[in-house]
Amino acid sequence: MESVVRKSAKLCPFVRKASSSMQNVKALQSANLYAMALKCPVMGRAFATRGYVSASTPTAAAAATAAVVDVQDMPLGVGAGAGMVERGSQEEAFDYEGLFDSELAKKRVDSSYRFFNNINRLAKEFPRAHRHEEEDKVTVWCSNDYLAFSKNEQVIDVMKKTLDKYGAGAGGTRNIAGHNRHAMKLEAELAALHKKEGALVFSSCYVANDAILSLLGQKIKDLVIFSDEMNHASMIVGIKHAMSKKHVFRHNNLEHLEKLLAMYPKSQPKVIAFESVYSMSGSVADIRKICDLAEKYGALTFLDEVHSVGLYGPHGAGVAEHLDFEAHRRAGIASPDQRTVMDRIDMITGTLGKSFGTVGGYVASSVKLIDWLRSYAPGFIFTTSLPPAVMAGAAEAIRFQRSRLNLRQTQQTHTAYVKAGLHDLDIPVQPNPSHIVPVLVGSPELAKQASDILMEKHRIYVQAINFPTVPRGTERLRITPTPGHTKDLSDVLLEAFDDVWTSLQLPRVKDWEAYGGLLGVGDPNYVPEPNLWTQEQLSLTNEDLNPNVLAPVIDQLQVSSGIKA
Repeated sequence: MESVVRKSAKLCPFVRKASSSMQNVKALQSANLYAMALKCPVMGRAFATRGYVSASTPTAAAAATAAVVDVQDMPLGVGAGAGMVERGSQEEAFDYEGLFDSELAKKRVDSSYRFFNNINRLAKEFPRAHRHEEEDKVTVWCSNDYLAFSKNEQVIDVMKKTLDKYGAGAGGTRNIAGHNRHAMKLEAELAALHKKEGALVFSSCYVANDAILSLLGQKIKDLVIFSDEMNHASMIVGIKHAMSKKHVFRHNNLEHLEKLLAMYPKSQPKVIAFESVYSMSGSVADIRKICDLAEKYGALTFLDEVHSVGLYGPHGAGVAEHLDFEAHRRAGIASPDQRTVMDRIDMITGTLGKSFGTVGGYVASSVKLIDWLRSYAPGFIFTTSLPPAVMAGAAEAIRFQRSRLNLRQTQQTHTAYVKAGLHDLDIPVQPNPSHIVPVLVGSPELAKQASDILMEKHRIYVQAINFPTVPRGTERLRITPTPGHTKDLSDVLLEAFDDVWTSLQLPRVKDWEAYGGLLGVGDPNYVPEPNLWTQEQLSLTNEDLNPNVLAPVIDQLQVSSGIKA
């Protein structure tokens, strides 16, 4: 308390004047701060505005005297407000609703208030959905169901059979309700996909990222975490919960990362946390070079492959697999003879809720690290396990897509068609080498209007993306084509976008050029990156995959149930 008062005296002229008129700082601590605050030109007006100035009727003096207890004298677990009466009179209760109302008003004023559309995706008519009324149908262009596995017949069939046999829920955490074959199979499939010794499934990848990064910081003394500035909120929260020293390096700027790493001895524990594909920009990390830096400076690597699993690599393991495409294609389910980029990543996290069409998150890593997480991470230990049907469906999706190279290729082809069409219309797309199509608007109000016109006039659903998902002034519409978004649907989309840009007079590429460019759009200095998928890779067929991926026999992982001593 004393340090707070001293700092306040330095910053606030009113507190400085008040404290100087008293004998010492400790005297100020014991003063009636509320009465003093009413005299403050700032706080006095604030209290009056919020209606806190008028005191409520004092309680009986005898009752007050009897009930006043020092918090330090109370037993553990008893809060300051439990059975206690405040010294002096009791003020009115805090205006909780007023706080909520004012905070929401801020969101409306700066146009960052979020509106959720009623979108009910139809399994048998993908990518169609209906709104509130079933006959009111729209085409969905912004889903993260990248391979349309949420409506895949094999996945649905497996889930139905599992649901009939094992019921709707898991019954609790694994520790309480027990382990099951579906968890064991899914974790074995995930470990095999990323060619790691083990895997652990969480209720979501948000929970996985938070649980893992926070545990690393809390358990590894003097750990330093290096985080890309564009990392997902789940990683940012995990790093905050880690309560360890952190550095944020400029997005994909490895020179900046190395300068930060070089500040510490190699012996000091470190983690570099980053993503492969950044979902709102489509930018891609240079994973190989980050691994080089990690090995040079003694750091662990934490890679989030959420927006790339299912879409990259010959078997859908993500960008890390894609970087050694040929080696993995030839080896199939087995590990290549050479050391690969995927081998060099210490922790790979991913989701079951995007390309794999269900819900949940996971991490794949070494046996010891997985067993350590299973034993210590509260986000795993105290969360109800995913339902058996969900885990069975996710495992089926992973197996199915592993041998369907054509799904990834078709998704890439449709993405390229949309990007080329928007380019021809001079509509600004933030350039990137991935499957994300971020269309730059630059205003929250206009982005919302554009989304509304697409929905109401053209029956197309593309959600507006605003702060805090993206920085202010970079608001956008984010398009994500799938194998189901054929050229005829794409042509309708392109015509609709041209109409919206004309109707709202939104800036086109030439306008951004005159402005000097933003996010690579209209920037004369921007150097285009080649697409991750080469033409040679896109020309391959499913028959070019190793036959061992068609019906692989994958052994159960001992770590899923716990390793016996």
